[in-house]
Amino acid sequence: MKIIIAFIILWPFAGFLFNGLGRNFWSKKTIAYKATGYIVASFVFSILAFLHVQTNGAATVHYFDFINTTTLKIPFEFKVDALSSLFLLVITGVGSLIHLYSTAYMKDEDAPHYARYFAYLNLFIFSMLLLVLGNNYVIMFIGWEGVGLCSYLLIGYWFTNATYNYAAKKAFIMNRIGDLGFLLAIFWIIFKLGTVSYDSVLTAQSLAKLSSTDITAITLLLFVGAMGKSAQIPLFTWLPDAMAGPTPVSALIHAATMVTAGIYMITRSNILFSASEITQNVVAIIGISTALLAATIAIKQNDIKKVLAYSTVSQLGYMFLGLGVGAYSGAVFHVITHAFFKALLFLGAGSVIHAMHHEQDIRKMGGLKSKLPITHITFLIGCIAIAGVPPFSGFFSKDEILAAAFAKNPIYWALGVLGAAMTAFYMFRLYATTFLGQFRGTHDQEHHLHESPFAMTLPLILLAVASAIAGAIGVPELMGGHHWLSQQLIPILGEAKEVHLSHETEWILMGISVSIAVVALLIAVSVYRKKADAAPQTTLGNFLYNKWYIDELYENAIVNPLNKFAGFLKHVIEKNIIDGAVNGTGKLVQYSARQIRLIQSGQVGTYILFMVLSIILMFLFWFNDLSILTFLFKLTHKS
Repeated sequence: MKIIIAFIILWPFAGFLFNGLGRNFWSKKTIAYKATGYIVASFVFSILAFLHVQTNGAATVHYFDFINTTTLKIPFEFKVDALSSLFLLVITGVGSLIHLYSTAYMKDEDAPHYARYFAYLNLFIFSMLLLVLGNNYVIMFIGWEGVGLCSYLLIGYWFTNATYNYAAKKAFIMNRIGDLGFLLAIFWIIFKLGTVSYDSVLTAQSLAKLSSTDITAITLLLFVGAMGKSAQIPLFTWLPDAMAGPTPVSALIHAATMVTAGIYMITRSNILFSASEITQNVVAIIGISTALLAATIAIKQNDIKKVLAYSTVSQLGYMFLGLGVGAYSGAVFHVITHAFFKALLFLGAGSVIHAMHHEQDIRKMGGLKSKLPITHITFLIGCIAIAGVPPFSGFFSKDEILAAAFAKNPIYWALGVLGAAMTAFYMFRLYATTFLGQFRGTHDQEHHLHESPFAMTLPLILLAVASAIAGAIGVPELMGGHHWLSQQLIPILGEAKEVHLSHETEWILMGISVSIAVVALLIAVSVYRKKADAAPQTTLGNFLYNKWYIDELYENAIVNPLNKFAGFLKHVIEKNIIDGAVNGTGKLVQYSARQIRLIQSGQVGTYILFMVLSIILMFLFWFNDLSILTFLFKLTHKS
């Protein structure tokens, strides 16, 4: 197992070094083969690790002690169990398809930049693997920071565009805000328990050493980290702007892997979160609020990638709702299904953008069904899956979260169903506007419309198949299944908490949510199959189109005041006070030197006089210091 895990981690890192160091030497063909081959190799070894866990159970692989002091020991070791092995398959499997897709999508780039792109992509996979395999919070944090760095590099890949650079910087800074919470949680754990290893922290014995205040504070700080990485209110505005990066980057980082890191971290720490009712309520409320907020914004967006970006934020909200109501396996289930259908939707959007010569406004599309048949059918499957229509994968994972939400609080369920209806509506608005009706673009665009090359359509087909059948891993007993995924996660989550709902109630809830979603998607298709949205005419339409003006709120309430404060520090504090003190000292020395040098008159008698007076003063201080001090005091003070 030690060798298998080493290869899983090192293949992507080897790809990063190969393409990063040799970017000026390799041909694009060599770059593509190497970059994709390394991730495929990592996927093959991930399958071996998964099979090993199925056969022999979890394994811990120790390499060396990262930190080893008398009071703190942090080993550099990896844990391969049911949870991490599943994430390995998702990261390397979806990552392999996205690498393959990128070989064609990015083919117009010059070889050095082509290599730079794949080097960043390989480094991202390496960091994500480090995050999920680490057996303690410090190793997880190293991977956590690594994916943040790679996100910044990939979002700003086209660095000559100032807008893209701003988006990259925004993502980096907002992630750092969340990361501070994560870091403080790690310090708190070390202070209270003296260890950060999962095997020591996530036990009943360690839980007994922590007060309720400690547990709540630690879990809330961990959740702040998850809010930043997984784009929850209020740290969510970076993710839609991150669409500035190439479309395959959006598929990999902002759909399938990086943004799910927060869900992985909370699921891994489930014993801590389950011990704090306050934190669970906060997680559930933030999750459902994010799901609804993002869904309302997505309804009025016209950029094909922005719709999918806000959809991602909304779906992440569903996952956090699942975590907040204790449905950890449901949240992980939705992570897996979402990875497939959202990667499919982003890559399908990339295929459309590729065919439309980089046009992203869906109002200028339409009628692409016949021009892009493979893209159309696979995109449609992705839309059905995310809308939660049976028997596609999204139905099973979303229904599990909604059932747990109803058992916890029917209000959560009602809000979740409302969000699901909006999801079905905006996704089929996107589908109908893009693929149905008449083409609304230019004649030149229509003339050049064509299906994407095989390297791009093959990942679409494979992801479409996965989106259709992945629900099989979580078929509930209600439908005659045994929920394989839930059984797999028992060693990490313990025995699943029984949801106290009768079969009749579950069928009714399921029927209501599916019916509402189907009605919403039918309305969307009927409204938008022949026409695109006009410019918003109502106050509400403008409000949603402008994304609740949250970016403007942040700009005016946070960014501008901080910029003004920074300007004050720069121009007043630094230049006038700090620089003034430094420069003033220099000027004082220069002025003093100019005045004192006048004493050097060249007259020997004057020099002798000063020498004699100095000697007399020294003797007075030496022999009778009190007398001379009294004399000087009388000279300078009135009696």
